[in-house]
Amino acid sequence: MSNRFSADALVVPFEQLRNSDVEIVGGKNASLGEMISQLPHGVRVPTGFATTAHAFREFLKFEDLDQKIHAILDALDTEDVVALAEAGAKIRALVEAQPFPPALEASIREAFVTLSGGQADASFATSVANEQAAHAGDAPRQLLSAALRGSREAAICHL
Repeated sequence: MSNRFSADALVVPFEQLRNSDVEIVGGKNASLGEMISQLPHGVRVPTGFATTAHAFREFLKFEDLDQKIHAILDALDTEDVVALAEAGAKIRALVEAQPFPPALEASIREAFVTLSGGQADASFATSVANEQAAHAGDAPRQLLSAALRGSREAAICHL
C-alpha cells in the first residue's frame, strides 16, 4: 500500500499516484500520476483524480449488488449462449441502476469541486480491474463514467 494515500481511499488525485499503484487505480491512472510527478518544472499536464479498486469493491457491496450478481452467475448455464446474453443484460441493468454508496458519491463530488473550484466542466472515465484482471478475481469488469457540470449541477451517471 502506498504511503501517499490511505488503503481505504475512494478517490486519489493524480499527483499522489505512481506506476506502483496499478493494482489500486489501474494502469492508465497510475501512468498519468507517474507522468505528472516526473515532468520537468514548467511542463503543464491537466490534473485529475482516480477512483480506486477499493471504491469499486464498496460499490459492489452497496445494497448487496455483489450478491445479486453472484446469484445470476450461480444459476447460469454457461453452455447456453442465449442464457449468457440474458445474464449479461441482467447484470448490466443492475449495475446501471445501482446508486453509488453515499461516501463514494461524496468523495467524487469533493474531488471534482477541489479540482475545478466548482466552475469548470469535466468528463472522465475509469475502468477498474480491466488492466489487472489476474488480480481482480471474478469481479465483473465495469466502466464508471461521469459527466459533471459545475458543483450545482453535478450529476453522476452510470454508462
